Amino acid sequence: MLVRILLLFKVCLLAAAQAPVTIQQAVEEALERNVELLAQRYEIPIAEARLLQARLRPNPRLGVETNFLDLLGANYVPEEGPTGPAETNTVVYWEIETAGKRRLRMQTAREALASARETFLDARRTLALEVQNAFLDTVLAKENAATLREVLATFENVVKVNQTRFEAGDIARVELLRSEVAALQFRNQLRQAELRVRQEAVRLQRLMGRPAPAPGFDVAGEIRRDRPLVTLEELTAAALAARPDLAALRREVARAEAEIRLQRALARPNVDLGISHHKQYVGPFPGQTAGFRFEIPLPLANRNQGEIERARREKEQAETRVRALEQQIRAEVASAWEQYQTAQRLLESIEQEMLEQAARVRETVEFSYRRGEASFLDLLEAQRTLSETRQGYNEARVEYARTLYLLDAITARDGR
Repeated sequence: MLVRILLLFKVCLLAAAQAPVTIQQAVEEALERNVELLAQRYEIPIAEARLLQARLRPNPRLGVETNFLDLLGANYVPEEGPTGPAETNTVVYWEIETAGKRRLRMQTAREALASARETFLDARRTLALEVQNAFLDTVLAKENAATLREVLATFENVVKVNQTRFEAGDIARVELLRSEVAALQFRNQLRQAELRVRQEAVRLQRLMGRPAPAPGFDVAGEIRRDRPLVTLEELTAAALAARPDLAALRREVARAEAEIRLQRALARPNVDLGISHHKQYVGPFPGQTAGFRFEIPLPLANRNQGEIERARREKEQAETRVRALEQQIRAEVASAWEQYQTAQRLLESIEQEMLEQAARVRETVEFSYRRGEASFLDLLEAQRTLSETRQGYNEARVEYARTLYLLDAITARDGR
């Protein structure tokens, strides 16, 4: 009984593994398992560790010095010589950070952490778009392969009819050979199309983070056909407000500003405060003293000028990168909007004009060919025109959906 249950469980697992994957499932699996994204995610705990380090205060320092005059053969006797007794000095130092260095270190680390988080969100956005495009490429390859299968089935039927007509003496042998050659050509095209399906499936599974491509992998789901109810200006404003890569650069500007303040603070020296204990080993009652020490470097030559200048230039660089990315985003939105409008017009044109006419011409020529009123070349040309039109229709549908996902990605919206 247990064996049967285990076998049934295994069958259920295999069935679930072979179930077609939707585009939403593909994106979700990629966001969870893609190795490159997992590596990018480590930037966040790395930045958190730097913030933890920035919170730490300097450790106290302990100094101990002991002098043994007898090691030098002095044979100290208080009444016979001025060399002095053995003695021990003990000092404990505390470094006091001035000018708010710890607070500024923490602020700089917080901005770096926020930038790392935004960068990771941008990596998720980019990966989601790559998966969506790979999914659409797989769907397109499947649709084109299905179209070629229909064409091949049609020509195989033509070959059978021509074989019968040839045996009946209605057509010459060359006409039969032409149909057989055409069928072979479409069969080779189908093999190439099926290879493209497998290649696109492998690429999609790699993006999904699967260690090895599954032989029975398949995709399913409707291709997007919705229309964005927004204007170009609204898309541009949304992109400038929500893009994580732009937010990451803005965080870099804030980090650079905090870095400037930190480097200016580092130009001010810290103060070392110490408590000392001095003990002389002489007589039955050793002499002991306690003291207070104060040390501060004098910033006469090194006032951290180079690091302050570096921080300023980094801030200017970050601000320039923000302006450059803003221009790039505006251009990306405008280009994607043009792609969307062109894809929409092309898809509507194929649906309303080309697709039905190509099918009607194909049916008419085939009917005429069977009656002997059209040549095989006419039939072949009509079939190729219909095949190219259908493949163009498949590409137009996929391209339209691709532009929708592109608009979502550019504006950092979830369009899954």
